Amino acid sequence: MAEFKDDRVRLVPRLKNQGYRREQVAQRRTWVEEQSGASLPHIGAFSVASDDMRGNIENLVGVAQVPLGIAGPLRVRGEHADGIFYLPLATTEGALVRSYERGMVALTRAGGAEARIYADSNRVSPIFTCTGVAEALLFSRRVDDRFPEIRAAAEATTRHGKLLAVECLPVGRRVIVDFSFFTGDAQGMNMIVKAADAACRFILDQIGGEQHLIFSGYNSEKRASGSLLRGGKGKKVVAGAKLSRTVVERVLRTTPEAMVDMWTQTVLGHLTAGSLGYNGHFANGLTALFIACAQDVANVANAAVGITHFELTSGGDLYASVTLPSLTVATVGGGTQLGTGQECLRMLGCGEAGSAPKLAEIIAAALLAGELSMGAAIASGQFVAAHESLGRNRPALESDEE
Repeated sequence: MAEFKDDRVRLVPRLKNQGYRREQVAQRRTWVEEQSGASLPHIGAFSVASDDMRGNIENLVGVAQVPLGIAGPLRVRGEHADGIFYLPLATTEGALVRSYERGMVALTRAGGAEARIYADSNRVSPIFTCTGVAEALLFSRRVDDRFPEIRAAAEATTRHGKLLAVECLPVGRRVIVDFSFFTGDAQGMNMIVKAADAACRFILDQIGGEQHLIFSGYNSEKRASGSLLRGGKGKKVVAGAKLSRTVVERVLRTTPEAMVDMWTQTVLGHLTAGSLGYNGHFANGLTALFIACAQDVANVANAAVGITHFELTSGGDLYASVTLPSLTVATVGGGTQLGTGQECLRMLGCGEAGSAPKLAEIIAAALLAGELSMGAAIASGQFVAAHESLGRNRPALESDEE
């Protein structure tokens, strides 16, 4: 095949030192305008110092701006988050903020959502090749026996990451070694990949194996899989609340029985579809919160795998819960120190050290609110009307007299 050549194709300007100075960003943006014929005034209107974005973005030309709404009040009763919160949601989907807010009001009037973290780790899962099945078994046993040395090799690369466990998963003559790390307030993938790589080199040198690849695909980073339901990819968080019949009827405009019936029927749809877990729209709340709070948005793919449960209590009230086995959030690293991301984290009281568990509990409670509101809209037959009035058709403006 002949090499493709076209004198009109140009590489994006790199500029000196990768071009992060404000005037260099403007120069690159002007180049894009010339290449595309599009005018980019909004992309060029940003308040974050462009030099501060070094390490977060390449070929910088500006910022993407997303509308930001506030939903609340949300009462959370967690071990780390305890109080009333108003949540920033970045989205262009009409009706989303109001929907989550309705669920938050219902939870707050019910006394709040309890939230608890069951586990906190992140994982990297390299794969090793052995000469045969027997050697793979011996390799696995040696890895288990020499865990303290493997941990020392991994932790020598980081001040913050702690290796909690390794698990060997044989596949033919190959062995997936699942490394579980505690990462503190960071999401920590770069940190633990570096640590796991050092541990793998120790394993090859001191234990065995012919070769390894640092990623096997088992860790489910930024993609959905069944293994996420058991946890191990981020924080395993559960939030739940009992809502009285009065609250369900007055705030959610339906009944506990109708909510449970809706849940039962839609479980059938999830099972028929082969869904991983069950939820109405975890991804909506996660994405809006992740964008607002400068999280790694692609982790919505793994964080949205979970379970919503509605049940009728013996007293005729509604008990609702969400289980998020693989919620990946951070309050340090990435873009969490930049501009609006840092402001939104501070809005939630999560701008200080040690705040990642607090953020996780708040998010779990918020997703519970979203599940309640969407479930109620479906159960009461109001789902379409809500989107018609707040979303698809622009809401009518109120007059000054009103």
